[in-house]
Amino acid sequence: MDLYEYQARDLFEKYGVPVLAGIVADTPEEVKAAAEKLGGVVVVKAQVKTGGRGKAGGVKVAKTPDEAYEAAKAILGLDIKGHVVQRVMVAAGARIAEEFYFSVLLDRANRSYLSLCSVEGGMEIEQLAVEKPEALARVEVDPLTGIDKAKAVEIARAAKFPEDLVEKVSDVFVKLFEVYKGEDATLVEVNPLVRTEEGEIIALDGKVTLDENASEIRHPEHEALEDKDAADPLEAKAKESGLNYVKLDGEVGIIGNGAGLVMSTLDVVAYAGENHGGVKPANFLDIGGGASAEVMANGLDVILGDPQVKSVFVNVFGGITACDAVANGIKGALETLGATASKPLVVRLDGNRVDEGRAILADYAHPLVTLAATMDEGADKAAELANA
Repeated sequence: MDLYEYQARDLFEKYGVPVLAGIVADTPEEVKAAAEKLGGVVVVKAQVKTGGRGKAGGVKVAKTPDEAYEAAKAILGLDIKGHVVQRVMVAAGARIAEEFYFSVLLDRANRSYLSLCSVEGGMEIEQLAVEKPEALARVEVDPLTGIDKAKAVEIARAAKFPEDLVEKVSDVFVKLFEVYKGEDATLVEVNPLVRTEEGEIIALDGKVTLDENASEIRHPEHEALEDKDAADPLEAKAKESGLNYVKLDGEVGIIGNGAGLVMSTLDVVAYAGENHGGVKPANFLDIGGGASAEVMANGLDVILGDPQVKSVFVNVFGGITACDAVANGIKGALETLGATASKPLVVRLDGNRVDEGRAILADYAHPLVTLAATMDEGADKAAELANA
């Protein structure tokens, strides 16, 4: 779960990471009041879960409360890479002398943690990595020992911080890792981490991604951080039903059992779509081992609620859940949904009791259901129907 900047700031403050005062506001009037309360120069910052806010006009400096009011009027409602700004954070201004970059993240490839650090912060890290890779230090972090003082000093020196700053920034690195570990995050990033003209080290902008699986078990308080209003309504609906669903930008709805099979199905459908007008998969939906009528109905209900979907490909390999149970689940789902199920379904079954499963659907003879013998055949038919 990605957090908004103001939520990341609050977590930083909780763990003793130095931050500036900030107030969240939803209206220009609230922004003006916040600017009056903070006093002096403030920065009005769009709260969206994407980068490039500054270039898009989502960050504005205001010297007076009236300027803050006008800045809020310009920012609220702004569309930044598809994210509409609903709220802003009014942050106290800082006199910046230098900008740095620091992050710690989950390194899946090496089954470890990784810290990225640079004395050249402020710009997009992807841009820095391409244009000046030598300016970005990459230091592996052992999950068992984490970032203690010695490791933090190693990171600071690897990034070529001046020796007179190593002590200060390393203290902040340790606290940022405490955020990472304490909140079960997969990413903690500060860009920029700044040195002010007064010599303070401050986390001026933060990004935090939390592990939702860990949140469900160890951090019930994280539920309050979720912005349900901003969530994709289809993904929210699927989550309520306990389905593993991710919306994509395509026309062929996908239902499968097992993440590996579903990922393979996405690839096969995308490939087949090249011969049928460029149609693509519309979603990732893994029903796992349960293909009951209720689970199948919930899955179809979510997928058919996507107006972009033109056809649905159900691709199931029967194992513990046999194909006849899956077929009965599809049959029950169509009966449950009734007229709501109005788009063609291509069904490919294989594995345990495949003949019985195919016979059930053949006897059912629903006009929307087409049986496919192989995954390639099913993908091609689903793509063809989506392009009809």
